[in-house]
Amino acid sequence: MGNETAFDEVTAVAGVLTDQHPLDFYSLGLAGCIDRLTGPLRQRGTAVSWDTPHWGIEIPPDCASLLYQSAREALSNAFKYSEASQLNVQLAAVDHGIRLVVADDGTGFDCKLATCGRHHGYGLRLMSVAVHEAGGTVDISSTPGHGTSVTVTLPLD
Repeated sequence: MGNETAFDEVTAVAGVLTDQHPLDFYSLGLAGCIDRLTGPLRQRGTAVSWDTPHWGIEIPPDCASLLYQSAREALSNAFKYSEASQLNVQLAAVDHGIRLVVADDGTGFDCKLATCGRHHGYGLRLMSVAVHEAGGTVDISSTPGHGTSVTVTLPLD
């Protein structure tokens, strides 16, 4: 591995955060895999804080993968558009499920405009479809000038 760091392993390709190494939920855990995606944001000067009160909960691989992909979409959007100085990531156990929250203090956007139209919000829409098909929910809250919060909740039973 040499001088390579987690920051070097994740790059932004056309604004989409891409991990150069295979996911390793077993050794890194879901939070570790998601944290690697925050590298480009940290390099840019965005402060990233974590809250992970989910210790001891087994997350099935398909659920972990969907949460990871959802985090990648939310973090890619924060990287491309938010100009955030602070980003908070929470991964928490909730009533028979697991919840991921990615929130920033960035520029925000008009949710109605971002989810309609020909060239806007495809990533968020595709994420929502995948989460709903898995029996979960997605809540996107944003206001221009007041940041964005993306909450994904998936059942574990």
